[in-house]
Amino acid sequence: MPLKIGDKASRTHTITDAMIRAFADASGDTNPVHLDDDYAAGTRFGRRIAHGMLTTSIISAILGNDLPGEGTIYLSQHVKFKAPVFVGDTITAAVELSAYREDKRIATFITTATNQDGTLVLEGEAVVIAPSA
Repeated sequence: MPLKIGDKASRTHTITDAMIRAFADASGDTNPVHLDDDYAAGTRFGRRIAHGMLTTSIISAILGNDLPGEGTIYLSQHVKFKAPVFVGDTITAAVELSAYREDKRIATFITTATNQDGTLVLEGEAVVIAPSA
């Protein structure tokens, strides 16, 4: 299926303690703001927050599995974290194709993620090489 400007896809995940701990293990980012309730209680957030890149990884899942799909290669990801993501938040990440260079299969996507309350938690832009049809 050929890509066209305005194509969209999304995924929704509830962020769990197990996901945060697995991400910390995989990434090596063991910052206590993500893992220690007592420590996090004393921060500006008042409780533990998910890793920003854990939230961003939902976008990677969309690009690699849904749009453009299997075989997609990341070239870049620009992201601005707009609000914290907490254990138990349900995050909907979305991508929308904003530019496509068909000869090189270079696709640019607007990327966003919102929580269950509709609060924007991240926004940015991803550039990928789309798989051949």
